[in-house]
Amino acid sequence: MTKFTATNPQPGHFYAVGIGPGSPDLLTLRAARLVEQCDVILSPQARTATKSLALEAVRPFLSNQEIIVLNYPMERNDQRTRQRWQQLADDVVQRCAHGQSVVQVTLGDPLIFATSSYLLQALADQMPADHLHVVPGISAFQTSASRFGEVLTLQEDRLTLMSATNLDAVAQALDHCETLVLYKAGGCIDSLMELLRQRNLLSQARLVSCGEQGDHELLVDDLSQWTMTPLSYMTTLIVKIGQRGWQENAAS
Repeated sequence: MTKFTATNPQPGHFYAVGIGPGSPDLLTLRAARLVEQCDVILSPQARTATKSLALEAVRPFLSNQEIIVLNYPMERNDQRTRQRWQQLADDVVQRCAHGQSVVQVTLGDPLIFATSSYLLQALADQMPADHLHVVPGISAFQTSASRFGEVLTLQEDRLTLMSATNLDAVAQALDHCETLVLYKAGGCIDSLMELLRQRNLLSQARLVSCGEQGDHELLVDDLSQWTMTPLSYMTTLIVKIGQRGWQENAAS
């Protein structure tokens, strides 16, 4: 994968484009230009969803592009997931071979818990490296922190970003960082709250569900004062555990 230099999408090239949390005005200029000028837009949508949130976010930039909504399985089965994305990769390869420019839009950043990562891995064996490009986007943890003006790191603080789905791993992470960011927290929020209650960290935890998505957004600045309600899959939890400060034995 090569350094991105082209302003406009090039024939036969694929672009994994991060579009941020879902608000059109949080796309980068580069992302907006690629979406506006490409031949084909791929937009992921979970099989259980009624619409593609990524597609809604880029709708102001749509004109005559071919739109393909990609359904993918929301299940913890690596083989089935990769088989599905390999099928999609085969289609992308054919389109690029015929000179089309293909953009896959993805919420957040293409390389952080994103469906585009599966597609990029599948394409790596089938297309020249200099035909594959990644355009970064604002990620969920940045969006969530910004909603509270939350400082994530200072001095030598350690920031850990991980999925919330393995509670044992979360418990271990709490002992080895100053700020813990948990993705996919919606489905296991009850267990997470119990763990944080045991650690006396509930009041130091903030939650954002569907950040920057209008009326669907939920902000909780103190979990100790929150009554649990059903949450979206797109829920991020930020736990401020402490501050590490400058360490005496650190390199000068």
